[in-house]
Amino acid sequence: MDTSTWTRFVKRIPVKADAKEIYNAISTSSGFEKWFLRKAIFTYNNGIKRHDLENLKTGDSYEWYWHGHPDTTNEKNKIIEINGKDLIKFGFADDNIVTIQIKHEAGENIVELTQENIKPDSDPKNNLYVQCGEGWTFYLANLKSILEGGIDLRNKNLEIKRVINS
Repeated sequence: MDTSTWTRFVKRIPVKADAKEIYNAISTSSGFEKWFLRKAIFTYNNGIKRHDLENLKTGDSYEWYWHGHPDTTNEKNKIIEINGKDLIKFGFADDNIVTIQIKHEAGENIVELTQENIKPDSDPKNNLYVQCGEGWTFYLANLKSILEGGIDLRNKNLEIKRVINS
C-alpha cells in the first residue's frame, strides 16, 4: 500500500471576518482559547509566560489543553515560524508540522491549515492522518462559527465522552 499520500493533508474554510481578527485568533493565547483550546499557555523562548492578548513570536513554546479532556491530554511544542500578519507554523503531535495561513481568494478570507510530516500508521487509534484530520475539520468550523456569529460548538463537559466536538 502506498502511504505517501497519508503524510500530509490540507483543510480550507472561508471565514467572513477581517484578516487581522482571524490572525489574532491564531496568534494569541486568548484567540486560541475562543475556538480551539480550554487553556493555551505560550512562553517566550526564555520561559516567561506571554500575556493572553500578546501575539506569538518565532521560537515561543506552548502548552495546550482541550475542553472535554483532562489535563493529562495536552500538547507541548514550539512555534516554528510566525510572520505577524497571515501565517503561523508550529510543531504538533511529536514531529508533525502544522501551518495555518490566511489567504484572500475571490473576495473572501480563506483559512488554510496544512499538517505534514505525518508518520504512516495502520492502527486507526494512532493514525494521525485520520484523527487530526477529523479534529482540525471540527476546530476550523468552530473558528468560523466563533468569528462569524459567536456560537462556540465545543463540548466543555468532561462527563460527556466520544462526541465529535471535543
